[in-house]
Amino acid sequence: MTGTAPRYLYLARHGEASADETTLTQSGRRQASLLGERLRSTPLSAIHHGPLPRARQTARLISAQLGDVPMHQSEPAGDYVPHLPAKEELPPDAADAMLGFLAQVPEEERERGPALAREALAEFTGPVDGDRPRHELVVTHSFLIGWLVRAALDAPEWRWMGLNHGNAALTVIRYAPGRPSSVLVHNDMRHLPAELRWTGFPPELRI
Repeated sequence: MTGTAPRYLYLARHGEASADETTLTQSGRRQASLLGERLRSTPLSAIHHGPLPRARQTARLISAQLGDVPMHQSEPAGDYVPHLPAKEELPPDAADAMLGFLAQVPEEERERGPALAREALAEFTGPVDGDRPRHELVVTHSFLIGWLVRAALDAPEWRWMGLNHGNAALTVIRYAPGRPSSVLVHNDMRHLPAELRWTGFPPELRI
């Protein structure tokens, strides 16, 4: 009988992007390469990435540091709003500001997001079949990382909001059989020099 084994899910936001988001900046390319160097000793079995250029380019630069780890483009790893909260779900003192922020997101990202978010949970989370741990990297965007972290912690669905992630920062979640999921690392930037840290992060939240 086939058993189940732990899954280690590595989540990385794409590197810093140009103003029109069509490519990575020079800093973004360096961030991606340095993240790849950090992951060299990790036994990754796959790199999944979203379809947008900034995620695809980041995945390729990471892959260049890792050898023959297969890459897969995945729509559920894309950029979208994973859950549209109703006002009554949100903290009363913050609800208007949070809903105002969501209203600025393109309609397609809001409408298609919840279905893609469910696909992401099915595809990327939970223990894996077999007797060997699996290590996978998903190169994606801040919204999805927040969604997967809040799911790992069994937090309310709206709580993906407020979980920010820097460019090329690393988050790691462990899904082990018979145990609660565990966030091992969140928004870790130690592989980046000081001048490449905190990009893509709200200035008022940088520490």
